[in-house]
Amino acid sequence: MYTDVIKSYIRDYVEDERGTAMVEAVITMPMLFWGLTAMFEFFEIHRFQSARDKASYTIADMISRENDVITDVYVDNAMTLFDEIAHDYGQNQIRISILEFDASENEYLVSWSEVRGTGSMVELEDADVADDHDELPIMNDGEQLILVESEADYDTIFDLGFSDTMSVTTRVFTSIRFAPQMCFDQCQST
Repeated sequence: MYTDVIKSYIRDYVEDERGTAMVEAVITMPMLFWGLTAMFEFFEIHRFQSARDKASYTIADMISRENDVITDVYVDNAMTLFDEIAHDYGQNQIRISILEFDASENEYLVSWSEVRGTGSMVELEDADVADDHDELPIMNDGEQLILVESEADYDTIFDLGFSDTMSVTTRVFTSIRFAPQMCFDQCQST
């Protein structure tokens, strides 16, 4: 008799559905809120990088069409244009480099490299790119390549348990279109 009463209480407890919606809501709402804010944050990171990709492509394309000697003023204005396209004024750093392939040594050489903005980038040297065969395209002997790189720190909007700042980098290269070589300040005959 007592066992029937105990079984009845247990069965009633198991079949009772009052309050389950509240428990489910308490468990799922924080996860749902975190998921929505994480999606917004990841979209913003993608937008941030996409703007820098577009700006890098624009600078590389602009330089590839140039017939004149590239000057300090030209590179400074390229940085201003980059900031304008990326919609971040003064938070970016760009490096514009002209690389040349030496087939006899099977390595890339730096013709010139210029950096604008504040950050960790420095001007490229031959040792930095000599063996970048897996990252740079196959080129003919003496052919030049324009390499535009950018770096910026993205400050997160929400604290999602990740880093407060994420480094966003871009790397774009293109060939020279109209000139036989791309010179900085003055051309030396090669």
